[in-house]
Amino acid sequence: MEAKPDVLGISSKIISLAFPKGTEKLCELCQREAHLQCTQCRVTFYCDAEHQQTDWVGIHKRICQLLVPIRTPTLFSLQAAGRIEIQLKKAELIEICRSVAQSSLSEGKHQEALPAAQFCLRCSIDVHGPSTIHLVPAYLLLAEANMGLGNLTLVSELLSQAEWAVLKSPECGHTVHHQLHRSLGRLHMATGNLEAALLHFANDVYFASEEYGLDSTVTCGGYFLMANVFAKQGRMPIACSLYSEVARTWHCHLTKLLKTHVQYVHNPDMMLEPSYDKAKQVEVDEMLRTMLDFEQNGSRKDSTQIALLAHCLAMLWFLGKDSLKALGFCSIALQASQLIPNHDLTEPIQRLLQLVQTEAHPGSD
Repeated sequence: MEAKPDVLGISSKIISLAFPKGTEKLCELCQREAHLQCTQCRVTFYCDAEHQQTDWVGIHKRICQLLVPIRTPTLFSLQAAGRIEIQLKKAELIEICRSVAQSSLSEGKHQEALPAAQFCLRCSIDVHGPSTIHLVPAYLLLAEANMGLGNLTLVSELLSQAEWAVLKSPECGHTVHHQLHRSLGRLHMATGNLEAALLHFANDVYFASEEYGLDSTVTCGGYFLMANVFAKQGRMPIACSLYSEVARTWHCHLTKLLKTHVQYVHNPDMMLEPSYDKAKQVEVDEMLRTMLDFEQNGSRKDSTQIALLAHCLAMLWFLGKDSLKALGFCSIALQASQLIPNHDLTEPIQRLLQLVQTEAHPGSD
């Protein structure tokens, strides 16, 4: 009997006679005995409707038909050329799942990220084999998803496997090291081991700076996490100093993006680099808001930092085409900058405010 069709896909009971005798079908999510199959691809199976729906939302709706050639043996797939093609298709699936999982995590959808991260790991093992450096990105995705769900024991196990793979690969690059230390730092922070967290975040900054440079927005993510630890320890001067460095880096970066945007408006023929996707905007917004709240609610209330951070947020959401948020942060930034005579940011904030109003109401001049 088929389930009712809805936005979560369609499943039906497995007909055992349709498969070779002795063939056991396992659930895509939990690897227990399956009783349902996806009626659209017919090569994916589930123990119950809940797991089918969870997988559909998390990843399956994006890769449903891509699984058919991979999971349907043919004479061609058994030949050398066919095996190479299957491996290439699996590599494509790994990248899709990695991207989908990362997007869900950036938006704080940890449960939704699990199916994509799990499939990413299984597919990576199929392509690269067990315990290789190529599995580390998938381990880190799964660890981050479980961290958000509070499954810290599982997070520790996943990161241990990632560490082992890195230790066995001395040629492993700086990017993998920085991502691993960032994840380990977050785990130690969640378990209350703040000194260990600081050590890992310091290593994160080192490896990120080696790969991307000291002024990179990637590197300053490590500074931000270190500042959070220092704030939790009550070491406010150090936290303030690090937050200031992060704010400066993001202000420079967003100012450059805004300048490029303005140039494009005046010259539509020029190449415009893609701005942040929604998930990345949400991630950066959360970081900048954390620092803005820290300044607004702290005892010192540094108007210079408040103006800088609010200006960052205004630029971020103007570039993200959210005029309402951009106007709100422009207002906060302008009020803060006007508390300081001849403040350097007052004029740029006013120009941005004008830009936001113009693009929100074109032809109103």
